Amino acid sequence: METEQLALAALAHNPTRAAGALASAFHAKATTATIRDHLINVPARLARFARRRTLHLPEHWPWADDFTQLFDLVHVPPPTS
Repeated sequence: METEQLALAALAHNPTRAAGALASAFHAKATTATIRDHLINVPARLARFARRRTLHLPEHWPWADDFTQLFDLVHVPPPTS
């Protein structure tokens, strides 16, 4: 059981560090716990209206720009050939 937990922790570490590097220079050097607190555990509200989902972020959230940059970089349309 411990081997599986260690493997899952190692698999979760790499995407977390990559998200931090994409978000900002501060988060690129931050600890995994800081990235989790600032970018993953987002105090947001998800709303649905007319079959569309909207994520409402807090108004004065200090990491909104970093989160938006990460979101925009991850959701780039694939290149067409």
